[in-house]
Amino acid sequence: MMLSVHPENPQDRAITKAVEILRNGGIIVYPTDTVYGLGCDLHNKNAIERIYQLKRLDRIKPFSFLCSDLKHISEYAKVSNQAFRFMKHLIPGPYTFVLPATRLKTIPKSVVSKRKSVGIRVPDNKTCRAIIAALGNPIINTSVTDERGEILSDPAYIQKYFGYQVDMILDAGILPTIPSTVFELTGDTPVIVRKGAGDFSLIQQYM
Repeated sequence: MMLSVHPENPQDRAITKAVEILRNGGIIVYPTDTVYGLGCDLHNKNAIERIYQLKRLDRIKPFSFLCSDLKHISEYAKVSNQAFRFMKHLIPGPYTFVLPATRLKTIPKSVVSKRKSVGIRVPDNKTCRAIIAALGNPIINTSVTDERGEILSDPAYIQKYFGYQVDMILDAGILPTIPSTVFELTGDTPVIVRKGAGDFSLIQQYM
């Protein structure tokens, strides 16, 4: 199934259908403020396993997940005062934050690294944030890529490539192919793990 969504005002019908699919253990493709994401309900282990199989990923590589706001993040990760001050200037935005994990018994092992950390995003995209708000909990996030790891940005090609292996594609047009910038926030100061999208002049003000 493919449904078009307006980038600034996503249709209620599309959001409702996406949430219904997620609650039933489905996998969706959705726009973020960087690239298209492939995801499912954070708490559905069977759906997470489907994503691993779909992307042919090693089980030791953890997924990140999307939250709706900073308060949501604190339910799953330890956010120090320094990390909070840094993140509040960049959220929502095209950034992934690696933080010490909490609630280890209630979140899937697939999102927790061997170092007991999690990667979390709050994207500046109304569609995926509306889905998270309606679902009531975070969704798994991994970039939509082909077997070579190349980012797929055209919904028509994504549909052709994955076929019926995904349950829904939310079409917001062709997106860029630059992933999020990743910050490690497990120490005293932010460390850039991967340079991607974002305003680096703004970032430098707060590092």
